[in-house]
Amino acid sequence: MVSLAALWLPIVISAVLVFFVSAAVWMAMPHHKKDFAKIVDEVGVMDALRPHVSPGMYYFPFGTGAELKTEEYQAKVRKGPVGILRVRDAESTINMGGAMVKSLVLYLTIGVFVAYVASRTLPLGTDYLTVFQITGTVAFMAHGFVGFQESIWFGLPGTVAFKHALDGFAYALLTAGIFGWLWPA
Repeated sequence: MVSLAALWLPIVISAVLVFFVSAAVWMAMPHHKKDFAKIVDEVGVMDALRPHVSPGMYYFPFGTGAELKTEEYQAKVRKGPVGILRVRDAESTINMGGAMVKSLVLYLTIGVFVAYVASRTLPLGTDYLTVFQITGTVAFMAHGFVGFQESIWFGLPGTVAFKHALDGFAYALLTAGIFGWLWPA
């Protein structure tokens, strides 16, 4: 068994590498450019929403429990639109630094979990390919499945979830490569 402390270097290096590759994916790669669309009357919609919403998540038409089965609620659904609205405060949108720090912390956390599973399943001196397979699988589970839950329950388009999975596959390969390379002998 390998101690978690012995894996601090692959945890940190993989997190930093995934951080930079993720930034490059979102800033330079073309596959996410059409993930969001502009509302036709953006100013009018924003003006209409402003007095009625604050930061949070909204489902519309909203209903709970038995109300979901009423004809009135079903009519609202049929009439549409049906959706989820996520509203952020201006500060969280402007503060890219805070989001970047949170992303790095997330990637470090994923690295710790990858290291934990690997440290409990792989002995010292395990060959590169075996370390790569185990750590890559665990890393993909963390990075690659993120969009599918959102797609199933919250309307994220399936194509966007699939693109997140492709990104996650790349991040998992990077993570696996670092762990395989730096696995203790």
